Amino acid sequence: MDVARNAALVVIDVQKGFGEEKFWGPRNNPAADENIAALIAAWQETGRPVVFVRHDSAKPDSPLRLGYGGNDFKEYVQARRGLGSGPELLVTKSVNSAFYGTPDLDAWFKEAGITQFVVAGIQTNMCAETTARMGGNLGYQVLFPLDATHTFDLTGPFDWRQSADELARATAVSLHGGGFAQVVTTTDLLTAARG
Repeated sequence: MDVARNAALVVIDVQKGFGEEKFWGPRNNPAADENIAALIAAWQETGRPVVFVRHDSAKPDSPLRLGYGGNDFKEYVQARRGLGSGPELLVTKSVNSAFYGTPDLDAWFKEAGITQFVVAGIQTNMCAETTARMGGNLGYQVLFPLDATHTFDLTGPFDWRQSADELARATAVSLHGGGFAQVVTTTDLLTAARG
C-alpha cells in the first residue's frame, strides 16, 4: 500500500459524548481508540496533514450538542492537537459528511494538492462511511482502516436490528466492494506511513 507524503488523516467525531452508552447502546471494537491514537501520532510524526472533525449536533438531547461536555474531543485526541509538524485543520459539521462542514474540506484539500486521505473515527457506518463515500465520489483515493472506527447496535425499519459488528462489516463491504474506498488495517497503514 502506498501512502502519499501529503495524505491527510481525517479524524471523525472522536468526542466524549459517544461514551454515553445509555444513549447509543452497545458498541463494537474496543481497540478503536488505541488505533486512532496510533494513526494520529504517526501522521504527526511524519509531518502529514491531520484534519480533526467535530460533530456539533443541532438536536437538543444529543450528547454531541454544543455547550455540553460530550461535544468535546476525547482527551487523547485533544492532547494531540497542534503537536504535528504538518498542516492541521478543524472542521465542524452538523450532518454526516465532513465535506459539508466548515471550513470547506474539499477546497482545503484541493488548495494543498491532497488527493489521498484516511478516514478514522466514529461512527463506522454513519459519519465515517458517509465521508469516505463522498470522498470517493469526489475523486479522492480513500483509505479506510476499519479497526480505527467503531459503531453501535442499531434498529431500523420492520424492527430489523443489526449489531455493531454486522454494521461495520456491511460498511466495509459496501465501501470496498463499491469502489468508494480501500478498506485496510491500522497496522498496514502505520507500516506504509512510516516506511
